[in-house]
Amino acid sequence: MAPPAIGSVSMPTKGEDAAPIYQAESTKRMAKLLRNIFAATDWKLDPSKPTQRVDYYSELLRTKPLSFEQDTIVRQQLAREMLGSGDAAGAIRQLEEVRRRWQRDARIMSANGIKQLGKDLALAYLRLGEQENCATMHGQRACLFPLRASAVHQMPRGAEGAVRELSALLEANPSDSESQWLLNVAYMQLGRYPKDVPVRWLIPESRFDSEAKLPEFPEVAASSGIDITGHAGGVVVEDFDGDGQLDIMVTSSGPLDQMHLFHNNGDGTFRDVTRQSGLLGETGGLNLVLTDYNNDGHPDVLVLRGGWWGKQGLYPMSLLRNNGNGTFDDVTEAAGLLLPASSAPTNTAAWADFDGDGWLDLFVGHESSASDPHPSQLFHNNHDGTFTEIAAASGIANLGFVKGVAWGDFNNDGRPDLYVSMMYGRNKLFRNDGPADKNAPHDLTKGWKFTDVPEAAGVSQQSNSFATWFFDYDNDGWPDIFVAGYSLQSSSDVGAFEMGLPIASEKPKLYRNNHDGTFTDVSAQTHLDRAILTMGANFGDLDNDGWLDIYLGTGDSTYQALLPNRMFRNDHGQRFQDVTTAGDFGHLQKGHGIAFADLRRSGFEDICEEMGGAQVGDVYQSALYRNPGNKNHSITLKLEGVRSNRAAFGAKIKLTVGSGKGTKRYIFRTVGFGSSFGGNPFEQHIGIGLAEVIDEVEVTWPATGIVDRIRAVKADHHYTLREGDSKLTQLNSANSRGQAKF
Repeated sequence: MAPPAIGSVSMPTKGEDAAPIYQAESTKRMAKLLRNIFAATDWKLDPSKPTQRVDYYSELLRTKPLSFEQDTIVRQQLAREMLGSGDAAGAIRQLEEVRRRWQRDARIMSANGIKQLGKDLALAYLRLGEQENCATMHGQRACLFPLRASAVHQMPRGAEGAVRELSALLEANPSDSESQWLLNVAYMQLGRYPKDVPVRWLIPESRFDSEAKLPEFPEVAASSGIDITGHAGGVVVEDFDGDGQLDIMVTSSGPLDQMHLFHNNGDGTFRDVTRQSGLLGETGGLNLVLTDYNNDGHPDVLVLRGGWWGKQGLYPMSLLRNNGNGTFDDVTEAAGLLLPASSAPTNTAAWADFDGDGWLDLFVGHESSASDPHPSQLFHNNHDGTFTEIAAASGIANLGFVKGVAWGDFNNDGRPDLYVSMMYGRNKLFRNDGPADKNAPHDLTKGWKFTDVPEAAGVSQQSNSFATWFFDYDNDGWPDIFVAGYSLQSSSDVGAFEMGLPIASEKPKLYRNNHDGTFTDVSAQTHLDRAILTMGANFGDLDNDGWLDIYLGTGDSTYQALLPNRMFRNDHGQRFQDVTTAGDFGHLQKGHGIAFADLRRSGFEDICEEMGGAQVGDVYQSALYRNPGNKNHSITLKLEGVRSNRAAFGAKIKLTVGSGKGTKRYIFRTVGFGSSFGGNPFEQHIGIGLAEVIDEVEVTWPATGIVDRIRAVKADHHYTLREGDSKLTQLNSANSRGQAKF
């Protein structure tokens, strides 16, 4: 039988600005290349082509004489492909037909087969309920856990079917924690939790209590104009057009999914300007990374593709140059990044000036295995818009299956070091030791010296992890490391974790910097050893208290991974409090790229989250959580390097403020520190608590060591600082105290 024709995977869009289309010739070439790669992938293996497999199995049923057993197998496989393509109703029809046939002849179905059929039906009914209610009739509180009255399904057939199937599974196996968790969710969808959940299967409401008070952060994406539905993808927030307002760029990983740019209108709303921005044809993208690679002051973006897809993920990355007039050109080829080895599955990359020459360099971590090798890459900036690849010469090419990378100066010696988060292997910490040839420090054809020190530093304990970053969670002036666990040893871990039962899955690690080149694992001590399946993740300051908080987007490629996304408030560097339910952050859909940013210039950070799963049918709307604010103050600093790189990556900020108790308090930030899966803006939003004046702002510049100090700085303003000026320039007030919209 001939394979079915190639179809398309698309992402619905609404409200796109009907402006003239701009598209550079180089972007057109990249768009054509991306389409051709997708067309050439094997429909039998490509996870993005379930509709072709649906056609294939449907044709088998229609035209081939199949035995009773063969017919059952084909229908079950057809149902799985239908569910993967988004046709939950079709999957249910096929699975119910299998059940009817099994009931007529029980000999064809084993006990394990009956159990699997029940699980498949439960997931199909759950997904049907989500599609008909959460996605189609999308309200402000849709899918926010725990589900309240406004989130109850108006079309109950999906949740009702799920309750029926999950109850049967639990009757057969009362210790099935995955089914128990999903059963409680299904009862919430029906508005019948907790009163109608059988006592022996009830998960008490107290399990979901917040550990600290926090006002609700309303989810306002749709009303703000961020009305976009997609798959797993990335997000970056930045002022791309230089008007002083932060814009939002979003990707979706489906190979034919168009990326989008939303312009901030300055009134709490956004409009889609993708057509006129030069981004048409830039499809796919599991992650986005912000940069200013050419030091022109206009923020550029790197798009990463193909992650998790192995031999079906041989897509190139894209470097999008910001032209400074609201448009972007794809300069991947011109920059020397469109190498054969660069067309490899990845979702992670990070920028830093590793050699201190004032220009940002790039490390790209690829997903490599013995059967499908893809060395990682280190690109040195040539200062002319091009790069030279030197990973092999630097000893950091053959790393394995890389899932997260982050630069940070862990030993405070002025050189950025590299942390690498791995799947199927121990994490790595590469200490930056300078030129490989001390006698020819500028001859990078001989590489750069990086020494792998994870065991000596005490940061190699995980073997399956994902998003990672450097940040100073305890404000002691030394960068610490967060790395999220990801592995799922058993699908039962999903329910077990939510019910407080032991799990085998990898959990996060928080490594506290000991100031001597080593770290101490303080995950349990700080109460962070409790969130599984973290994908997108980032950090910011929810309440302007000066302590960095963490938001984790959870889920995986399976439909049963209905886990609330998690928000953790930093309690003075001592512990992290789960405030998921207090702030209403517990989205059940899959969370990916996350950004903290003051989108309304209100003086408080909102949270933007790109949502959606990996399967073609697992799409969802992006989320935007509006910060309600409080009495605390903040300052926003945008730094401009002169001899250091223009974006000031690596610049260290130290604020001195009064603590309110007659003592001084110090708050530390580093420009360029951010998640390996989510993009905060270049500007540094820094909460300072109740202080209204910063006693001193101190900035140490990376390439030169120049220290700028400015005293008696008023809070609640947005300032710029140019390297060496020792003078802040005020842009605008950042404190409108409730006047900002959306």
